Amino acid sequence: MNRVAFLALALSGICWGLGFPLGKFVLTETNAAHMVLLRFAVAAVAALPFALARAETRALFRSPVILAAGALYGVAFMVQFEGLAHVSVTLAALLVGAMPALIAISAKLLGEKVSRASWIGVAAATLGAALIAGKPDGAGSPLGVALSLGSLLIFLAWLIVLRRAPEAPTPMAIPAVTVIVAAFTVLPVAFFLHGPPRLDLSPPAWAAIAGQGVLATLLATAAWQFGSARVGAASAGVFINIEPLMGACIGVMLFGDHLTFALGAGGLLIIAGSFIVVLGEKHAAPVCASAGPI
Repeated sequence: MNRVAFLALALSGICWGLGFPLGKFVLTETNAAHMVLLRFAVAAVAALPFALARAETRALFRSPVILAAGALYGVAFMVQFEGLAHVSVTLAALLVGAMPALIAISAKLLGEKVSRASWIGVAAATLGAALIAGKPDGAGSPLGVALSLGSLLIFLAWLIVLRRAPEAPTPMAIPAVTVIVAAFTVLPVAFFLHGPPRLDLSPPAWAAIAGQGVLATLLATAAWQFGSARVGAASAGVFINIEPLMGACIGVMLFGDHLTFALGAGGLLIIAGSFIVVLGEKHAAPVCASAGPI
């Protein structure tokens, strides 16, 4: 197995996982749409040196595939964090455990071989997510659960679109252009829904937004696309489960979320499914760099 690729995928899962608790903190001072807008604004500023450095990278702004991918990426985050506003950090994070199953199914439909062990693993992870969603125990509303799960379908569409991305001149090219396009996509939506964002947020809130933009957006996206280029789609997808694990742990420790039986059992199923998928996909063929989530 490619150790560097798996380290990159693990890093992406950790960084994405930080986005849930940081986002929940920012939501105490602003709404979800404005938070996502500010998050992508920070990420876009950080991405500019990578996006403008070479003519080949600047040409990606004219690619219909990259433009569509960036738009989907921004909308997916808006839907996801609108859902987060209606559920607990732990519930929202653990619902992401359904994503490996969606990736495995899409990989199969697109012609990639997925082993029997991998199907068992993703089934376990999906069962864990279903257990959590079916018994929220006051941790969220049906609307919040629906938005959280709906965002996963949009993220999946982002991954499928990126399979058709042109060849990248540098590893940071597509992630950088993607987050800049996403920022320009969420800008009019956020203004339409809520007007201009508040900028008089507290220093801790701005620190959380900076962490979201640099770590949970730009770095996570770049690490994911690097790692997913070198392993099978289902193997890559299982590392998304680090995201709900991180979010759930932080939610329980810092935000007072209750670790109910449903959340605990669902989380254990997700983790067990992750290990099974990794073992089942160790001989999977590599996929393209763009075949990567959330």
